[in-house]
Amino acid sequence: MNKEELVQEIAKKAKVTQKDAGEVLNALVDTIQKTVSKGKKVTLVGFGTFESRKRAARTGRNPQTGKEIKIPAKTVPVFSAGKKFKTTVNGK
Repeated sequence: MNKEELVQEIAKKAKVTQKDAGEVLNALVDTIQKTVSKGKKVTLVGFGTFESRKRAARTGRNPQTGKEIKIPAKTVPVFSAGKKFKTTVNGK
């Protein structure tokens, strides 16, 4: 499912226009991104948690040459699925 299909489903289930559903989805995604980029968590009970984690610098290898390269430290976004989401995906 792509974003357009998701907006159509939201509009149908919430009985709103696709434009309104798209604006709400964009606002949700934007808010989650800004909050996580500030180092805070966003928890949607039953769905999951969005947060950022720091990855330490490490040494890797270039797969083409085998030469060692330094991979810098960075902060990455992480999503952890909630219990209800996991149960739904497992079909229980």
